[in-house]
Amino acid sequence: MNSQAQQKSLRPNAAPEDGCGVLTAEALSRAIADNIIGQRDPAPDWPGRALQPASLDLSLGDQAWRIRASFLAGRDHTVRQRLDGGLAMHRLDLRHGAVLEKGCAYLVKLREHLRLPKNISALANPKSSTGRLDVFVRLVVDRGTRFEEVPAGYEGPLYAEISPRTFSIVVREGSSLNQLRLRNGRAPVDDAALRDIHQKTPIVDASGMIDNGLGLTVHLQAKSGEIIGYSARRHAGVVDVDKVAALPWQDYWRPIEASRDGTLILDPDEFYILASREWLLVPSNLAAEMVPIDPLLGEYRVHYAGFFDPGFGLQAAGGAGSRAVLEVRGHDAPFMLEHGQMVARLVYERLTGTPNIIYGAGLSSHYQGQGLRLSKHFQQD
Repeated sequence: MNSQAQQKSLRPNAAPEDGCGVLTAEALSRAIADNIIGQRDPAPDWPGRALQPASLDLSLGDQAWRIRASFLAGRDHTVRQRLDGGLAMHRLDLRHGAVLEKGCAYLVKLREHLRLPKNISALANPKSSTGRLDVFVRLVVDRGTRFEEVPAGYEGPLYAEISPRTFSIVVREGSSLNQLRLRNGRAPVDDAALRDIHQKTPIVDASGMIDNGLGLTVHLQAKSGEIIGYSARRHAGVVDVDKVAALPWQDYWRPIEASRDGTLILDPDEFYILASREWLLVPSNLAAEMVPIDPLLGEYRVHYAGFFDPGFGLQAAGGAGSRAVLEVRGHDAPFMLEHGQMVARLVYERLTGTPNIIYGAGLSSHYQGQGLRLSKHFQQD
């Protein structure tokens, strides 16, 4: 990036860097300096490690509300008005840590707030480690009509709806469960452009298919006795979201060995960790997001965490190709998955520039070069 581009400001109504797309870490830093992204009582080193190549980790505030039901504020209300209107059941103090119990829904006001220019919108997603714990997290905003999306020009607080599904979790003020991307307009990469990029820098191995993005299929076929996935134990202990490699995985997960015919029957309401058949990468000048395929194609849901940072799977950044980990939950009826069955799609989007630091290079990137991988909270064999 040239020095002139680095010096451009992100003050309201000013275009970031040199065009449309997802804002890079450098642009996010300028947005913080311009108070477009703010944090209550920020630490001297903020954003520090919260700043990713094309996203910002969000952090929990000091209190949570146990809520009766999930909700959107709606066009005429703030989130706080909805809470005070009868949706809040009781309040939890997060300053010294608290347990969020599985099967319950909570709302937490985040420490970050936004003052977006009219040309900048935002999108949130759970962090990879959050999704791999089967913790359902969605961003909620004042007068919002859609989860995870922040409209251009929004000014106000951010909230996280949190619903642990399989494991109860310990969180505290400052814990990070989701992340935010800022966009100047939209700059999706269409299939023709993606094929051209693939010809120059392969983004997927030979099994991959570019069709409305990069199609991802499930990996279920392996040598006899080889583990191709994990299913969660229903009555395991709590997981502290801030402790890395602290838990023996065997206490929380059952390994799934490959079947002779390359199939796996998903049990209703069970949670699985599987992997894509494809090895893939995200070039350093692009970002990507995993999106589910048509839910009418099967009785299951794939993915909670959707952001893939620039440099994911890049050999120069320690990736040497990486699989996508699939967070799969069965629905109302048993459903059979087959090896190579389409389960998700990776949609690529241009950045507003090329970040100076990419995923896996000088960052604490837990999932670079991953195959089948549980979340960072578990001890790895």
